[in-house]
Amino acid sequence: MFFSLIAIAAVIALFVIVSRQQNRIALVERELGVLRGLVKSGASLSAPKADAAQEGLPEEIKATAAPVTPLADGTTVAEEIVAKPQAVEGEAVAGPWAKTQSAAAQSPEPSEPEQPQPMAEAPAAGSAAPAKAARQTDVETALGTRWAVWVGGIALALGGLFLIRYTIEAGIFGPGVRLTMAGILGLALIAGAEFIRRTGFRVPVQGAAGAYIPSILTAAGAFILFGTVYAAHGIYGFIGPATAFALLGVIGVATIGASLVHGLALAGIGLVGAMVTPALVASQAPNPWALFVYLAIVLAASAATARIRDWKALMAAAFAGTGIWTILYMVDAPDVNLAAVLFISLATLAVLAWVWLAPFLTAGRDEAAQGFDWPSIVPGFFIALSAVGLSVDPAFASAGDALHGAVLLAALVAVALYRPRALPLVFAAGIATVLIYLGIIPPAAIGADALDVGLDAQPLASSDTLTFRIGIALGLIFIAAGFWAARRFAATVPTRAACWAAWGVIAPLVVLTALWLTFGDIDRDLGYALPALLLLLVFAAGGEWIAGAEEPPLAGGPAVSFALGGAGVTGLLMLHMAFGSGWTTELLGAGAILPALATRWRSYPVLGWIAVGAAVAVLGRVAFDPTIVGAAFLSRTPVFNWLLPGYGVPALAFGFAAWQLARTTNGRPRLAMEAASALFALLTIAMLVRHAMHGGVIDTGAVTLAEQAIYTLIALGAGAILVAIDMRSPSAVLRYGSIAAGVISAGLIAIQHFVVLNPLLTDESTGTIPVFNLLFLAYLLPAVAASALALYVRDKRPRWYAAMLVLIAALLAFAYATLSVRRLFKGEFIALWSGLGQLETYTYSALWLVIGVALLTAGVWLKSQVLRIASAVLIAVAVVKVFLFDMSELEGVLRALSFIGLGAVLIGIGLFYQRLLMRAARQ
Repeated sequence: MFFSLIAIAAVIALFVIVSRQQNRIALVERELGVLRGLVKSGASLSAPKADAAQEGLPEEIKATAAPVTPLADGTTVAEEIVAKPQAVEGEAVAGPWAKTQSAAAQSPEPSEPEQPQPMAEAPAAGSAAPAKAARQTDVETALGTRWAVWVGGIALALGGLFLIRYTIEAGIFGPGVRLTMAGILGLALIAGAEFIRRTGFRVPVQGAAGAYIPSILTAAGAFILFGTVYAAHGIYGFIGPATAFALLGVIGVATIGASLVHGLALAGIGLVGAMVTPALVASQAPNPWALFVYLAIVLAASAATARIRDWKALMAAAFAGTGIWTILYMVDAPDVNLAAVLFISLATLAVLAWVWLAPFLTAGRDEAAQGFDWPSIVPGFFIALSAVGLSVDPAFASAGDALHGAVLLAALVAVALYRPRALPLVFAAGIATVLIYLGIIPPAAIGADALDVGLDAQPLASSDTLTFRIGIALGLIFIAAGFWAARRFAATVPTRAACWAAWGVIAPLVVLTALWLTFGDIDRDLGYALPALLLLLVFAAGGEWIAGAEEPPLAGGPAVSFALGGAGVTGLLMLHMAFGSGWTTELLGAGAILPALATRWRSYPVLGWIAVGAAVAVLGRVAFDPTIVGAAFLSRTPVFNWLLPGYGVPALAFGFAAWQLARTTNGRPRLAMEAASALFALLTIAMLVRHAMHGGVIDTGAVTLAEQAIYTLIALGAGAILVAIDMRSPSAVLRYGSIAAGVISAGLIAIQHFVVLNPLLTDESTGTIPVFNLLFLAYLLPAVAASALALYVRDKRPRWYAAMLVLIAALLAFAYATLSVRRLFKGEFIALWSGLGQLETYTYSALWLVIGVALLTAGVWLKSQVLRIASAVLIAVAVVKVFLFDMSELEGVLRALSFIGLGAVLIGIGLFYQRLLMRAARQ
């Protein structure tokens, strides 16, 4: 019932549309004839063909139309429209009833002389009204040109299915007759499509190319033929597997070839049918060679068609189909024929290089275009995946099949060299190589055996002598191809040159590292250190060789940066291979000097960043092992142990590198090296202090107040040193670094000195010496240092920074004085829970008032508002203490003296301020 309603609706729609179109057909053909005459004016026409084509037409149309005018190459106008549908893209034509413009404006073939456009002579008046009419008739255009064809095609397919169903149910014809009739119907549809195309059919309306009738009829015929052959084999068993396979393949390839005149959609249909054919035909003895030879033929046909029409999607789909069949065969086949796998992989690369990317198949395309060919990603992915499977899968690798994988990787690199636009192939080969050789590393070599990762301390891939030799060969291939291609494209396509140089560095480095971790001694192995040194020299020389081909020469572009950066990484690797932990850290820090010195002769931007990379590597090493040589080998001798050169040598080297960069390339690397130098200088002193105060042991023990006091003094001193250096050699790093040092010092004091490590709260021993004790080190010395730094930076840093330091110094002095009074009364241990005596309580009040007056005097003398405010706050605290605490806690003469002293101080302060104001008023 549903299909009947569809058929009735389609018939009614067709009847209405055809009735409205009959009156306009003559007008459309007349306009087309005029346009053809204008386009072909001056060219000789073939009278016999024109007369033959016009036989049987009305006289009016004969006089005005030339429907089969041949072009210079013998094709008809209809063929030209189908062959070059893109020529009419962008035309704003709604239908034959839009009278101000013709929809048949067609660009001439490149081989023909340029002709004037006929619509240039048409009047431009009334353009707004026809545009409105064109918009109003868009629905009618769609109905008449596209929907009618689509609905008609569906109706034909349904009618054929209903007819076949009826013959089967009624038993009118046998299977053989039905299949014969279906084959005849498919051939008839294809023949009818070709007849319509050759007799001058064309679509003059924009958007109707998707409903091009010859293409739809050809597609329907191809579907019918596919179904007929499959039914003859799979359902009725009339033909054998070999015959069915051959017929289906021929139909698929022929359909792909027919797409040259019928469009991309037909090519997609043919490709899908061709790729599905091996799955439709079952065989008791499958032959991989038959499968892969067939796939190679289909791939070549698809590539030729796609290349002529520049159909990238078709080419990518063909590569994907071939790759999927290859992977399925490798996964499912019980006994894989590696020669067949190697054949289809190399055939795929051959089609890519000599068919799809061949410049001779299509004139006018720039093979040396700077971009890359994105369909090349597909074969690169599948072939690299096959190579990884052959090298990693134990079933293949144990039989020595890793050599086949290496051949595929080398072939990828070779094709990428031969066809520069196939750049994705080198990425595929590089990634596959990296994955293969990362897989051979034993987890124990990198500490992964201690993690619960399910590896059972076994590598993902097997490693043997063949793997070792293949790794060396692949490394040499990547080096040679990468640097040669990088020099070739350094001046013309720097991005492509950088890609080649990157893989010329990355792949050999990964291979060397993997072989060292797998076959070498991780602690120290000169047998691998020497090849690493040789590789370093090759990378450095290669970078200089590439730089000579740049435009302008020696510019230090991205390719050179990759080469020299690889040399720097190789140097780091070489030091780890050749030396122990301590010497590696020192030499790596000192190595930052080499790229900095090289800037005297070459202004490559990457040289400064190589020095920064060395600093980052040293920082990583000391973060991993702060003892430099391991806790078991660190001497307990204060100062003169591995910590001094381990931290001091990098600090000096980074400082020299910063100094050198400031006189050559400058820029951000110089700032980074200045920061690294300052950081390692602080770390040197801090680590030596920690070592000395913990009995020569660097561990995670709790920090004491004395140790924290030393760290605070170091930070304050570092802030002063950075300010002094910045005044002589201005630098943003030094400027902000000095401020950061002061802020960090203030934070440490506020948290550690006043709260976490305060002897009042921890009851830590303050020492037995009366003056030079823990309080002197933790509070008085930092107070003096903060005061001196605040005075030094007063006119050199922001006001808030100096004010912060002054406030910190005042608080430290107050804490020292108060805690010293506490120690005077309580002795070595001054914990808060030991209680307060009356005399001690009174002493605090008197002391705070004295300190307040001293701060006021210093604030007036130094003209520091911060000190004056601090004095006011402290005196206010003393007032509150006297009235709230002393009144209730003190008795007798001490209470009276407390209030008398407070009153005297306050009156004195008032008198002092009145005199200041009177003096200011007189002035």
